[in-house]
Amino acid sequence: MAERLYGKSGSTKRFESEKDDTFLLDCEGKDQFVIKIAHPSESLEELDFQVKLMRHVESKTPSLPIPRVFQDRHGQILPVVTTSTGEARVVRLFSFIPGTPLHTMISKPEQRARIGEVLAQLRHAMADFSHPADSRVLAWDVTHLLDFADLIDCIPSGERRDWVSGTFHRFAKIKPRLDRCRRQVLHNDFNTSNLIVDYHNPGFVNGIIDFGDAVRTAIAVDVATALLNQMPKDVGDADRCDLFDEARDVLHGYIRFADLTEEELRLIPFLAMGRLAARVLLTSWRAQLFPENSRYILRNTEVGWTHLAWFNSLSIGQISNLLFQ
Repeated sequence: MAERLYGKSGSTKRFESEKDDTFLLDCEGKDQFVIKIAHPSESLEELDFQVKLMRHVESKTPSLPIPRVFQDRHGQILPVVTTSTGEARVVRLFSFIPGTPLHTMISKPEQRARIGEVLAQLRHAMADFSHPADSRVLAWDVTHLLDFADLIDCIPSGERRDWVSGTFHRFAKIKPRLDRCRRQVLHNDFNTSNLIVDYHNPGFVNGIIDFGDAVRTAIAVDVATALLNQMPKDVGDADRCDLFDEARDVLHGYIRFADLTEEELRLIPFLAMGRLAARVLLTSWRAQLFPENSRYILRNTEVGWTHLAWFNSLSIGQISNLLFQ
């Protein structure tokens, strides 16, 4: 497929992914690419939104380390192939960004601050972008959390279901304030698996990948997702009482390049808590639908329960003040 569409040949290695079939294409040690064959249910309009957004960022701020998108031999950026079973699948070819996924490394405060700076720069690069599909309803956009309340049935009765129910209750209280917040197109998935880093790079961040959850949403949502994903995976230290310590480093870097209002700062911790509830709900549900991929789907769910328990141990006032400490 790579040779026929793009004139590139070499060896391939499959990457784990949630929906797409994704491969590293190594062209005999000369160049490396990522080739993605979209799930047949993926909307062509939404895929068009993603690649045009990436090209917009590239033209607006070329220094941002995002993958480049390539056209096929006929100038198509989203060529469609038909599989042997008759499915129509959209293909995309991206540049491969070398480095190490952040989730496999331990970062220092100044490196986490750099992550915040890059997120702020990405926000500015996207600020004037629009597309007919940018306001799609996306499950991973936490502004829609309350629409997925029925998924609580996927959680067995007990303490964990109570944590999710408590999160819904608290989120409902802040939702009117969230609806008044500033909005634009944003990455919406600045997690440690989507950041490629290099200790030897003075800028630390080598790459920002996976624009699959990009959407027009509240600026506070984008920041909350980034901060949430800096919460520690190992929370076994009994003396540790504030799981937002590392997250504040990201925030300090962010506000060097982009502003946040006091209202947004007070809402961000609630949005992080809401994203955790969305994570445990959506992954538990999807793991039941696709048990063959459950290991990958549930890879972050267990630590998410620990984080959700911590949020539920705090009062509403304590959560609101987390970023003012």
